[in-house]
Amino acid sequence: MTAETSIQVALALPLVAALLTVLLGKWPNLRELCTLLTAGALFLVVASLAPRVFAGARPAATLIEVLPGLALALEVEPLGMLFALVASGLWIVTTCYSIGYMRAHNEEHQTRFYACFAVAIMAAIGAAMAKNMFTLFLFYEVMTLSTYPLVAHHGTEAARKGSRTYLGILMFTSVAFLLLAVVWTWNIAGTLDFKPGGILEGKASNQMLLVLLLLYAFGTGKAALMPLHRWLPAAMVAPTPVSALLHAVAVVKVGVFTIMKVAVYIFGIDLLASTGISVPLMYVAGATVLIASLVALTKDNLKARLAYSTVSQLSYIVLGAALANSWGVIGGSMHIAMHAVGKITLFFCAGAIYVATHKTEISDMRGIGRTMPVTTFAFLLGSFSVIGLPPFGGSWSKWYLALGAAEAHQWLLIAVLMISSLLNIAYLLPIPVRGFFLAPVDGPERPEIKEAPIFCLVPLCLTAVGGLVLFFFADKIYQLLAPIAQI
Repeated sequence: MTAETSIQVALALPLVAALLTVLLGKWPNLRELCTLLTAGALFLVVASLAPRVFAGARPAATLIEVLPGLALALEVEPLGMLFALVASGLWIVTTCYSIGYMRAHNEEHQTRFYACFAVAIMAAIGAAMAKNMFTLFLFYEVMTLSTYPLVAHHGTEAARKGSRTYLGILMFTSVAFLLLAVVWTWNIAGTLDFKPGGILEGKASNQMLLVLLLLYAFGTGKAALMPLHRWLPAAMVAPTPVSALLHAVAVVKVGVFTIMKVAVYIFGIDLLASTGISVPLMYVAGATVLIASLVALTKDNLKARLAYSTVSQLSYIVLGAALANSWGVIGGSMHIAMHAVGKITLFFCAGAIYVATHKTEISDMRGIGRTMPVTTFAFLLGSFSVIGLPPFGGSWSKWYLALGAAEAHQWLLIAVLMISSLLNIAYLLPIPVRGFFLAPVDGPERPEIKEAPIFCLVPLCLTAVGGLVLFFFADKIYQLLAPIAQI
């Protein structure tokens, strides 16, 4: 299979899965087997492109030319390769987890759930492989529209309210700000292609470039920069597998991926560094890191606490882009993968606890480690990864971000990174500590072990171990990302 064909197949496979899901809706076993097989096939196709990208090639495919010089086109470069591997790989474990979760709850509209999930993965793959900002914008919007039914899945008043907030903020920011930035870029640069070193050098004044950068940053609402973050906690009304999709596999990662692509390939890190226009964005990201962490400390609902943790962790990636140097780009880009694996573990565990005990509040989870030791231990490992403790993957991305802040002489931001990691400890570790070391409020001292169904348990164990594995394979990610960081 040629590289061009592989790209087209990678984009088509999730759509095929969505279609077959609808056709096989009356036969749940076949529907879910089809989704699992397609997810596995997608990962293999995406992975087949990795050796070419490691070798310096940039496989590409043009789908349709819309205007002269403006095409719906795909190209696989290192950052997109990393994101595509993360999205396609986590689709497999999330599908497996969804089978256990959705069946345990006897959820309605499961066919619609799996079909929309597949379309969202297609949007993630399309965004990851976008050759220009026009293509990325289109898949960004498809992501929003395809995940709206997932957020509204339960159909309750709370679900409808949360989904309206979700759709309203994301559509408003993308149309009012991001689309304006894309059109403005086309007008002043004459192209929207992603190019190493950027396309805006010498095209506009520093003041204009600053406004354009802020339009991109706040127009990319999925990056959840404060104060445009409310859609993310509001979306927690969705089933836990959807929360995993939102926080780890696709939605928020499309947001921070977009900002990193814009910084590296539209502006160029040399332009950002020489003009200093990214400094305001650094401090917006730093403020979001700290404020969201402090809000997370106040939340007793486990999913709400994890949601604000995600708001904070996303801004690590935005900060890496805004630092505009090699270490920042490496650290921010690496954090896309490291945070994805750690955070999906935490959401898987939250869902497993709900399936087995119907508990959602942290204050009710005393002694949960005695009834669900595997899940609680997996939560502990996922917490270590998000905190950035060695030997877990998050330690590498945070280390490179600190190096980037030091190279930029942003000592205050180094303090932000350190304080944030301490806050991570404060809002995550008490959960497994309460689970293992505090006795249940009611019930026997030696309660019966009652874990979630095996289809929930296996994925959370795999992703918990994945955070450890990433620590030892960080050098491969570094080698992949080095060309975009000009190393």
